[in-house]
Amino acid sequence: MTAVLLRTERLILRRFTIADVDLLVELDADPDVMRYITGGRATPREEIAAGVLPLWLAYYERPEGHGYWAAVDRRGGEFLGWFHLRPGRGAPADEPELGYRMRKAAWGRGLATEGSRALLDRAFAELGARRVTASAMADNGASRRVMEKVGLRHVRCFRLELVDHVEGDAVEYALTREEWEAAG
Repeated sequence: MTAVLLRTERLILRRFTIADVDLLVELDADPDVMRYITGGRATPREEIAAGVLPLWLAYYERPEGHGYWAAVDRRGGEFLGWFHLRPGRGAPADEPELGYRMRKAAWGRGLATEGSRALLDRAFAELGARRVTASAMADNGASRRVMEKVGLRHVRCFRLELVDHVEGDAVEYALTREEWEAAG
């Protein structure tokens, strides 16, 4: 049985396994899903199998409780996408970054909000986070709405320039422990 991180009303967030390669390949093959990440280009299967998934699986060996989790429909077991909660580049462990990528079939149903809210609660209540961040391309209105719905507030705009990724204006959102506690 694959280890479950948490359950929400409609989602199960579980650990990835090596058997999930095809699910990730299918997710990243959708140009609409990848629009704000790679400009619509699919992630090659080899890259997922040899690079992405082994990196994600290595998180489960670390003691701090960060990582990547498959989002599965609680009723039917369908793979819907993934979430991550892990330190961003150069960030301390108590300032993890929240992220998500969902299949188009899951869009507009509040599932990204539901999973994000559950991970935020876990970050502050169980992992001792003092601040959680998230970022998106500035023109990705759907991701920005999710961040706002879960209580993150806009912190800054910045220029994103990554090899093999979309370049352009990006935004960072954040929520502090104090803000999370005040929201109840």
